[in-house]
Amino acid sequence: MTDVGNATAQTSAVETSSTATAMNVTRADVCVIACAEAFRGNGAIVASPMSTVARLGALVARWTFEPDLLISDGEAQLLAEPVPLGSEPNAPKEGWLPFRDVFHVVNSGRRHVIMGATQIDRFGNQNISALGDWRQPKVQLLGARGAPGNTANHATSYWVNAHSTRVFVDKVDFASGVGTDRAAQAREVARHHHLPFVITDLAVLDLHGPGATMRLLSVHPGVAIDDVIRATGFPLALPDDDPAKVTTSREPSPTELAIINHLDPKGLRFHEVPRPEATT
Repeated sequence: MTDVGNATAQTSAVETSSTATAMNVTRADVCVIACAEAFRGNGAIVASPMSTVARLGALVARWTFEPDLLISDGEAQLLAEPVPLGSEPNAPKEGWLPFRDVFHVVNSGRRHVIMGATQIDRFGNQNISALGDWRQPKVQLLGARGAPGNTANHATSYWVNAHSTRVFVDKVDFASGVGTDRAAQAREVARHHHLPFVITDLAVLDLHGPGATMRLLSVHPGVAIDDVIRATGFPLALPDDDPAKVTTSREPSPTELAIINHLDPKGLRFHEVPRPEATT
């Protein structure tokens, strides 16, 4: 477990070092916090964020409200404390997670992955394999990789850095990650299936719409509900069918923003969400 006192001291030091820095929150920072919030309440499980923004979110969560979160370096180590991106080889380690043991963690449901998606549909089926007919695809992508096992066995959220109708489609060309409709048909196999959130550069969504379909939870500052609807290739559910219940995604606190800037001094997050006008 994390030395909470030490983590608190580190957080205070980061906050103190940046008290003179004015708040300059960007869309990327809001997305980082949305990814951090995806891990809220997870406790001592393995977090596997598979992008810069998602990784920053996991690190912020670990350094603030989820001190027991275990973050993998993507290979075989569990990191003992958050360090700036790019410093992982020299980061303090708190455990060894050899590849053969990853499957024990996966099969037990004690893992939360944030994956990407080339396509995703209203039921949360994800495609990272191919575009077009899989037997003769127009575009060959990564392949299914670990998506089937991840989605069948433990919590899997998604991070999409460019919300558009090309990504949010009525039906995926190939189901790499298991959506709610397929999981319902394979309950024995997908016993730990759980898709908590879909986070994009525009909004935060979940799969609690009618029939376990995608629902809009919040829009990021400066984004209108209609912006998200136009960028989605299927009808989106709203909380209780009431647009007024769609909230605004929260911005980082001064402390959280200082942590983000400390962990990402080179601004790598802006490669995923380009730096726009500050939202505040």
